[in-house]
Amino acid sequence: MASAPERRANIGPRGRRKRLNAGLVAFAISVALGAALIAGGTAPRWRLVLALPLFVAALGYFQARDKT
Repeated sequence: MASAPERRANIGPRGRRKRLNAGLVAFAISVALGAALIAGGTAPRWRLVLALPLFVAALGYFQARDKT
């Protein structure tokens, strides 16, 4: 039975830290923007704007975690 290929990181610790920080900043922006939209009483459909910063936050987190 063949074993799974070895996974190697293609970025160093500095690159992972940068991606994680970018993800955390994007998440903080998402939380602040979401709170502002809710507090401002905007229509719920405007909360779809949160999809972009949340996507960037997820990318930063998962790329840092998976070392890619």
